[in-house]
Amino acid sequence: MVESRSCVQREGVYRWFSTLTSAQRAEFLCGLLDLCVPIELRFLGSCLEDLARKDYHSLRDAEIKANNPADLSGLTNVTDEVVRSKLLVSLALLGTDNREAAGVLYRTLTHIDTVINNYGLALNEGRTEEQFLLLFTMASNHPAFNFHQKQVLRHQLGHIQDILQ
Repeated sequence: MVESRSCVQREGVYRWFSTLTSAQRAEFLCGLLDLCVPIELRFLGSCLEDLARKDYHSLRDAEIKANNPADLSGLTNVTDEVVRSKLLVSLALLGTDNREAAGVLYRTLTHIDTVINNYGLALNEGRTEEQFLLLFTMASNHPAFNFHQKQVLRHQLGHIQDILQ
């Protein structure tokens, strides 16, 4: 009885999770990881490493660019959807200890208020909303950013969420 109820609950969680946006999934998963003990994290890290290995060769060039501050410094026009897509890929592939590249991304992302106010960027148009929410969710949870940077990015994420409501 308990086992069948557990399966029903698990299926409900899977269904619920599949309805979330990418930003919501990332935020939820980061929260779950914060609840894990070190040995669970090591196990999950092994599982993730195995899954990521399958795409290693196809993402290698993008990973090199994502960790090169010179390449990242050209991605400043966040009003451009292509640039936002590249920033998302860069955040996904950014090394956990690459503080220099994280600093370049941080400087780009912290100009969002200027972009919204000066260019009138409509965050609720097309994929713009989803991209900005995901960008700031990923950045505010990424280990390459220091505590202060994460706090600022988290504040800006809240500001974007306020604008969208």
